[in-house]
Amino acid sequence: MQQIFPGEVFANTADFDDGIRQLLPRYDEMLEVVTRCLPSTSRRILELGCGTGELTLKIFQRFPDVEIIALDYSPRMLQCAGKKIKSAGYQQKWTGIQADFGEWADNPEKFDIGSEFDACVSSLAIHHLDDQMKLKLFQRIAMSLNQGGYFGNADPILPESPVLAEVYQKAREEWTAQQGTTLTEVRAKLGSSSQSGYSRQDQLATLDTHLQMLTTSGFKTVAVPWKYYGLAVFGGWI
Repeated sequence: MQQIFPGEVFANTADFDDGIRQLLPRYDEMLEVVTRCLPSTSRRILELGCGTGELTLKIFQRFPDVEIIALDYSPRMLQCAGKKIKSAGYQQKWTGIQADFGEWADNPEKFDIGSEFDACVSSLAIHHLDDQMKLKLFQRIAMSLNQGGYFGNADPILPESPVLAEVYQKAREEWTAQQGTTLTEVRAKLGSSSQSGYSRQDQLATLDTHLQMLTTSGFKTVAVPWKYYGLAVFGGWI
């Protein structure tokens, strides 16, 4: 099994976009919700873990004049995202930086990206941090947002009970079957990841734990605009 960064999921870049849509129910809908929650006045957005640029493009399509600064530790992801963003004509508005956003949370002084953002977004990335680092990251985000700023995160969540774990698993199996494949076939394309910087294999937390962390971090409004079994879009406003 090929060694990959946590978060890359698939061994081959060609499998990234189709594979994630087979693996995760309603992937595009989930990203769309993050985008819809962005304040209409957003000018400067920080993206943590841009992946292949799917969320980035959805944001640009809705807000073509924003500036997006993206941190991702995977050169392959940044390359994929950069190609798509260039093809779509937004390369002047996008800066992709190879960096560990856990490092940004811990040592922000090392990063020359400023600390005034109208929004911060992330998808399928923060669940690779342990809970202590999640909290530290949420606190760093809260400090980096302008008044009225929004943080939106799309991530898998820890099932609250064994019963729900079975329900969530069944929902994913049925979704994958609807895509004409099986979880076994999709998982055959996965790579193997070990710890990289602050991130490791899935370190899920319950939705309730995330919301408590956001409240502790200083977000005035905390909300869950979307949830589908074991996937959720949650976040807060400053």
